[in-house]
Amino acid sequence: MAYEDSLSRRERGSALAAHDTAEPNKAVVQHILDNVKAEGRTSLTAPEGKLVCDAYGIAVPKEGLATDAREAAQIAAQMGFPVVLKIVSPEILHKTEAGGVLVGLKSEAEVERGFATIMDNAKRYNASANLHGVQVQQMIGGGQEVIVGAVSDPSFGKLVAFGLGGVLVEVLKDITFRLAPATRDDARSMLDSIAAAEILKGVRGGDAVDREALATLIENVSRLVADFPQISELDLNPVFASKDGAIAADVRIVLDFAPPAPRYRPSQQDIVRQMNRIMRPDRIAVIGASAEDGKIGNSVMKNLINGGYQGEILPIHPKADEILGRKAYRSVLDVPGEIDVAVFAIPAKFVAAALTEVGKKKIPGAVLIPSGFAETGNVEGQEEIVRIAREYDIRMMGPNIYGFYYTPKNLCATFCTPYDVQGKAALSSQSGGIGMAIIGFSRSAKMGVSAIVGLGNKSDIDEDDLLTFFEQDDHTEIIAQHCEDLKDGRAFAEAAARVSKKKPVVVLKAGRTSLGARAASSHTGALAGNDRIYEDVFKQCGVIRARSLRDLLEFARGIPKLPTPQGENVVIITGAGGSGVLLSDACVDNNLSLMTMPADLDAAFRKFIPPFGAAGNPVDITGGEPPSTYANTIRLGLEDPRIHSIILGYWHTIITPPMVFAKLVIEVKQEMKAKGIEKPIVASLAGDVQVEEAAEYLYEHGVPAYAYSTEIPVAVLGAKYKWARGAGKI
Repeated sequence: MAYEDSLSRRERGSALAAHDTAEPNKAVVQHILDNVKAEGRTSLTAPEGKLVCDAYGIAVPKEGLATDAREAAQIAAQMGFPVVLKIVSPEILHKTEAGGVLVGLKSEAEVERGFATIMDNAKRYNASANLHGVQVQQMIGGGQEVIVGAVSDPSFGKLVAFGLGGVLVEVLKDITFRLAPATRDDARSMLDSIAAAEILKGVRGGDAVDREALATLIENVSRLVADFPQISELDLNPVFASKDGAIAADVRIVLDFAPPAPRYRPSQQDIVRQMNRIMRPDRIAVIGASAEDGKIGNSVMKNLINGGYQGEILPIHPKADEILGRKAYRSVLDVPGEIDVAVFAIPAKFVAAALTEVGKKKIPGAVLIPSGFAETGNVEGQEEIVRIAREYDIRMMGPNIYGFYYTPKNLCATFCTPYDVQGKAALSSQSGGIGMAIIGFSRSAKMGVSAIVGLGNKSDIDEDDLLTFFEQDDHTEIIAQHCEDLKDGRAFAEAAARVSKKKPVVVLKAGRTSLGARAASSHTGALAGNDRIYEDVFKQCGVIRARSLRDLLEFARGIPKLPTPQGENVVIITGAGGSGVLLSDACVDNNLSLMTMPADLDAAFRKFIPPFGAAGNPVDITGGEPPSTYANTIRLGLEDPRIHSIILGYWHTIITPPMVFAKLVIEVKQEMKAKGIEKPIVASLAGDVQVEEAAEYLYEHGVPAYAYSTEIPVAVLGAKYKWARGAGKI
């Protein structure tokens, strides 16, 4: 028997959504779900859905369940016309397709006829369907139609969704997602995250919607699906949002009583304990070490030795007594004392046996360079080594990786080229080719790194483990990660939300073009395109998203150079009007706020620039000005507390040559620093090849500068702002 039959089938009213989130009645929801499970169903009837909404403060229209035409007419008369009629049947999920919905009925006679019509249609649609009756519902109209829903994502788990109804969500897929449970701030941010956000604020004389009522509804839906993982999909469609509140006209809830098994997830303390021994080892075993040139085991040994690693290197080889001047052992079990990490340089078919020995030796970490596992179709082989690792509590990096670098220990545990320029940027990649690009760029740009890590198949260690390690690593100030997928998006989001409050986290997510909508029975689920979820979750947890490999690398290099801005006001000072226009466009693209110049500050700038120049913002000093004009205007921009960041646009002239410009910028910057004034400065240089040297000089002295580009410097500044906002620094 459906749960609603145990209650009054007469009118069950609901008020418009309140602004406060009340304590939900979980017992009511649990009772309904238990009954549905006992009946072998996977979806709720509309009346059951209403009771669930009532229990969580989700406003729905007045409604009642009628089992005959006369009862339907009486319920309609009590709640007032017009009304909507909907078939109630566990077997009929798509009511409209079955001819099971009638709207706008204005009299008792129409309702009685409508009841008969709906029941006849339902019987023709599915002769075996169990028809509970007809839901009589208050007809809601007016306001803006929106959709609120929830889906279950394979990586991120429960997500709440919001978008505008009608064509905007159907055709444009203008929808946004957040991890559930969402906070009130998350819910408010969703209202501003859709492309058509301005419609909610009222257009062409229309009223703005009650944003707090909508935010409450979103928050309550997110709490519901987080509290009850059996709810796999939920649709409130449409929701009518008006200046008076927000009310869901239709409720659809799909259940899954067999949720996926929980993922393996060590505690934060265990991750730190084991990752510290892997990344900062005192004793390393190289399984498959070789004295023969051209062998991976030989390259790993040489990189460890020639890279300057001061810990103990333990070659493991079944026959050799010595390799490259180090005593060799037949097995890790033959090595006296503790070992922190084992680097594997042996064929895939030998890995499982060697990993078992690593486990028996109680080595906490394994770096699996060999390929030949899941990436080649050998899924069983990969599952076997995961099983062994779980049995012996080994954390595995890889397989199918290039290894890793940790420069504070002069550690090159890799067969790739060595890298020894120490710095504060930690980078990782899922791809070996991208890893080599990171190494090459870092060397070319003289970017110091704390670590470069390959993750490959991610059978175990993945991005959230690295975030947790680098969070407490004093040698790391920024974390930049390339990934093709996230094995456990929920774990990543939780780690990123925590870490990004302390250190910038930059992610390049490969495959960001649309992969098509996920097959789902709910409307919201069908709109849950893969990349949109990544985009919104990254935003929710404070991640800076890189759109290209070059962005990832430039952000990793440039963000640490910039002091944290103290406000949103950005001023452009340029010697070329054309550059000023392009820099202004780039500010808009990167969500930077060009300061509206106050009259007194405008007058102060005009004292230093020629009459045919332009103050305002950008400040155009023109190309014919001497070095003193650049120095005076930059000094003014740094001194005035209303200006929070400066973008410089330089034009190559014989009056102020490139290196003269670069050196005066640094002189003024250092002069202001001595007075306790530090602000972000980035620079775009246009000119002949001499601007390259000038840009390099500026970068070396703390000003991210780029020859021939107006986009990159502003993007770097924009990334710094994005982090500062997410971390609550502004």
